[in-house]
Amino acid sequence: MKEEQRLLLLHSSSLFSPPQGVKLSYGTAGFRAHASILKSTVHRVGILAALRSLKTQSAVGLMITASHNKVTDNGVKIVDPSGGMLTQEWEPFADQLANAQTPEAFLSLITEFVEKEKIPLDGVQSAEILLGRDTRPSGESLLEAAKQGISSILGAIALDLGILTTPQLHWMVRARNKGMKATEPAYFEQISNSFRCLVDLIPNETKSSKMDNTVVVDGADGVGGEKLEVLKTMLTSLVIEVRNTGKGGGILNDGVGADYVQKEKVVPRGFCSNDVGLRCASLDGDADRLVYFSVPTNSSRKIDLIDGDKILSLFALFIKEQLSILTKKGTENLNNNSHARLGVIQTAYANGASTDYLKQLGLEVIFTPTGVKHLHEKAAQFDIGIYFEANGHGTILFSESWLSWLEARNNELGFASEGSEQQKAALRLLSVSKLINQAVGDALSCLLLVEVVLQHKGWSIHKWNELYQDLPSRQLKVKVVDRTAVATTNAETVAISPPGIQEAIDAETAKYPRGRCFIRPSGTEDVIRVYAEASTQEAADSLAGSVAKIVDRFLGFSSSQR
Repeated sequence: MKEEQRLLLLHSSSLFSPPQGVKLSYGTAGFRAHASILKSTVHRVGILAALRSLKTQSAVGLMITASHNKVTDNGVKIVDPSGGMLTQEWEPFADQLANAQTPEAFLSLITEFVEKEKIPLDGVQSAEILLGRDTRPSGESLLEAAKQGISSILGAIALDLGILTTPQLHWMVRARNKGMKATEPAYFEQISNSFRCLVDLIPNETKSSKMDNTVVVDGADGVGGEKLEVLKTMLTSLVIEVRNTGKGGGILNDGVGADYVQKEKVVPRGFCSNDVGLRCASLDGDADRLVYFSVPTNSSRKIDLIDGDKILSLFALFIKEQLSILTKKGTENLNNNSHARLGVIQTAYANGASTDYLKQLGLEVIFTPTGVKHLHEKAAQFDIGIYFEANGHGTILFSESWLSWLEARNNELGFASEGSEQQKAALRLLSVSKLINQAVGDALSCLLLVEVVLQHKGWSIHKWNELYQDLPSRQLKVKVVDRTAVATTNAETVAISPPGIQEAIDAETAKYPRGRCFIRPSGTEDVIRVYAEASTQEAADSLAGSVAKIVDRFLGFSSSQR
């Protein structure tokens, strides 16, 4: 490392003192905490992003957001060149960097890491970091800290893209590294054009059904509401009414947003009994999650929730139907030797009724541990991989090789049977691959895809909700002495330690019709999470309570005193 570079890093890090007595950890959400203690962390993540860009010789992203957290929090995360999350191999280094207590310890860490990773830190190579932030008041000053971190690496350039949704920044990083236009107008243009293509391909028989084309969206008083106001002006055949846009004095994520609606199952602020029968949706604070809901007539605040499991089921059904049309008999003379391997990826928190429904469709359902990074990685192993968490975060991935085959197939069909049902199916699938954000879950693109699939099928929100009936469930947390005492396997559904606990859980679960229960350690606090399902809410509550007692018996504070 050049002396100029060493002095630059030492000087820069001396301007930002890490918070005392606070240990931060980089996870799926990056670093997240109260905004007042994050300047040093964001500054160091700016340096980390520059190192990642130098290592990969590609553009990377840095997003300042705390998603569905309260407005006083903030966070920072890196977007890898693929548009996905920072590679897991770099997470331990991110932790060390954020928690180094002196400039000298900080510089020593970087020196050692740069040598190990063979990162060209000589000022000859350039690094490019795309910066975005959400609408939080603390975002601007944290962005400046990130810029100072980036500028302390020789050859690094920061491109401030302003206020964005998190998925927009992921999309732009992916686009930049594919040689495409990486701007917000390009993002809006691609998803609105793809939406229009899908609308044009709606069957005539459903076009004439005069389905209600209005959706009312809760913008969580965040960046998503702001961007949706722009997007809706570019759309035809869909009317979007945005509430909680952030302009009316409402507080971000306070009684609004996808996280609130999904967990509390009540109407968000700004909605009332006058909205009975309307198709409603809710974004989270940075617009990477989406859930739908309707207000039933017999309730004041309760809602009928349509969560990520049902969004996944709708997408899976639509794509399966298009694949069936594309490969149906009678087209053997065409290049029809590439049947797509379609996979659906869930975690153990997916409602058991959704899994049963997907399997009844004949789909391949795979389970992974909790966390988007696990779901995304598994989905990428299929020609078409669909993943969603119940919280409304998910997307669809198409392999490059299968998309190339599909383009060729579409051209063949255009030549041999233009306007045929097979060609329309090919065009629909190509349009879905451009509408959906393949970098990360994106509430805006998913909203448009839900809306066009409902129009395609001529379904109301109530018809969609009747795909299957969710099994009642209950989640509990049990405080324990040491959460690491629990180790799991089979995508976190089976506890292999402490000895005997899984047998006790199995014995209890067997007492309940359609019973299912698992435990897993929290990633952030000394608690064990309990998830239970059963045929009735009373039974699910009882099963969760009984298993919580088992956990307490094996691992609780009383167990440590025996």
